[in-house]
Amino acid sequence: MFRYLPYLLVLALWIYAFIDCLNTPEEEIRGLPKVVWVIIILLFGEVLVGPIAWLVAGKVRRAPVNGSTPSEWHRNHRMDWVAPDDNPAFLTSLKEENKKDEALLKDWEADLRRREEDLRRREHGEDSKD
Repeated sequence: MFRYLPYLLVLALWIYAFIDCLNTPEEEIRGLPKVVWVIIILLFGEVLVGPIAWLVAGKVRRAPVNGSTPSEWHRNHRMDWVAPDDNPAFLTSLKEENKKDEALLKDWEADLRRREEDLRRREHGEDSKD
């Protein structure tokens, strides 16, 4: 089982580099166009040259803001994000959708009642003819 581990690691690195290259915006790619990097990764992925070249030289790596680590940056720069259950706009949109759904349900129920009445009338009309 362990004899397959190196092959799986190479495959994982190959897939990671390929997806990372595809998801990287064009302006963050160094040296070559994105299409060329994709071809390099795909052609030389088996010997790790393509994926390693991409990770080392292909993508612009940004230094942490103000020399801080990423976790420090996240602690110091909180997003102004509000959870959905605390977001008034989201709650309002839910109420509006709920009203639309209730109106649709009432229309369906009225249509169902009308169809049931029509069915009853037909049954009673056919029974009276016999």
